[in-house]
Amino acid sequence: MVRRLIKISAALVVLALLFALASYYVIKKNAKPFLYSEVENIPANKIGLMLGTSPYFANQYFKNRIEAAVQLFQSGKIKCIIVSGDNHVEGYDEPTAMKKALLLRGIPDSCIVLDYAGFRTLDSIVRCKEVFGKNEFTIISQEFHNERAIFIAEKYGIKAIAFNAKAVTKSYGFKTALREYLARAKCIIDLYILNTQPHFLGEKIILNY
Repeated sequence: MVRRLIKISAALVVLALLFALASYYVIKKNAKPFLYSEVENIPANKIGLMLGTSPYFANQYFKNRIEAAVQLFQSGKIKCIIVSGDNHVEGYDEPTAMKKALLLRGIPDSCIVLDYAGFRTLDSIVRCKEVFGKNEFTIISQEFHNERAIFIAEKYGIKAIAFNAKAVTKSYGFKTALREYLARAKCIIDLYILNTQPHFLGEKIILNY
């Protein structure tokens, strides 16, 4: 009986690992045609959607996403930046931190829109369509994150492309790279099995872009 349970457990672990690996590479391959790393090559969109991350402890992800958004704006590839992030607990406010960083880089206040309910990547992508009424936009994050975001956008019929912010150093991003395998497996389960929806939508917000 014990041996049987061990064999079943081992088989389940192997299946889970295979599913995670398959999810990773399916999402990566699917996103490739929609990713851009050079400002000169990316098509123009009115809206840029910058995905949130922690602004604390000199976060390389944060700094590089800000730089990517500034590059796109200054080159005329986007006209408005929606900063979408987590703000569900007091004292932690990704959207406001992103806005402050963009203002310091010379982005006009009138061209920055705050989305306080971007609790997850899925929330940010779907809210951009359902709340802000935009079905075509440029996602701004690191390449691994953009790949997953594009996968979500396609599932919801959104015509999105993505601009890859500069990657972080390998040592800095090691844990995040490992977590991404689980994140992609969860992404597929959320989209195709659980039909997971954003935590919060609310009233539509009209953008003049």
